[in-house]
Amino acid sequence: MKENEQNAILVKQHHKKLKRRILFWRILFVTIGAILMATALELFLVPNNILDGGITGISIIFSHLTGWRVGFILFVCNLPFIYLGYKQIGKTFALTTLYGIFVLSLSSVLLHDVYVVTNDLLLDTVFGGIVLGMGVGIVIRFGGCLDGTEVLSILLNNKLPFSVGEIIMFFNFFIFASAGFIFGWERAMYSIITYFIAFKVIDIVVEGLNESKAVWIISDYADEIGETILARLGRGVTYLTGQGAYTGDTKKVIFCVITRLEESKLKSILEDHDESAFLAIGHISEVHGGHFKKRHIH
Repeated sequence: MKENEQNAILVKQHHKKLKRRILFWRILFVTIGAILMATALELFLVPNNILDGGITGISIIFSHLTGWRVGFILFVCNLPFIYLGYKQIGKTFALTTLYGIFVLSLSSVLLHDVYVVTNDLLLDTVFGGIVLGMGVGIVIRFGGCLDGTEVLSILLNNKLPFSVGEIIMFFNFFIFASAGFIFGWERAMYSIITYFIAFKVIDIVVEGLNESKAVWIISDYADEIGETILARLGRGVTYLTGQGAYTGDTKKVIFCVITRLEESKLKSILEDHDESAFLAIGHISEVHGGHFKKRHIH
């Protein structure tokens, strides 16, 4: 009994250490992400009246109209959405988001008018979007967000027949249209470019360059293709049994998980064995368990 109790105590201590380690890395990377976003705003975008979407864009507009600091407006405008996130999504998400937005707001105030990297609008647009996307992507990857419209869109998605992306685009349409009237249509167009660059960079940061993909292959040469995938890609293969609805024929279906970098090599394997093979590829946000490991192809 004493030995069991000691083991239970050791397990609890291990879990506590693990939680502290996870919390440390979460705080560290949310801090880095928030500072990166503040850097993008104050060094590239705000000095040139270039907007991002969501609450950030609204804050830049209000800052221009009132003369208040963007960081202060960002914090105040996001508070209601943090409360909604706490009620509907969870305590951890809300606290992570609150901390991230606090660091973002403070960093934005401290970096205001500190340094201007370049006065070239195109460079400000491109690099502002890249740095902004990196910052937001890091925070999302570690369980928070830096813009309240994302929280609102998630909640509205449950009540409206629109996706989260469509709701966000709806909000941003009015924000960029407002920017056109306030800052001029040239700045509005640069703002849209910044938004799409940031959007793509967020996707890369969150999913990673080695984004996982699920693959289904139907072929009369399933055994040969499966063995080649094992040999050349080193990926585990699962054989499923499928039946054609029209012909009634039973065929083997190959299922495996690969990375984005291995997609072209998989297609070349199919070309070698069966050019008429049916291939379906789907995106996967996470992979756990088994022997799957992401690696680069040499």
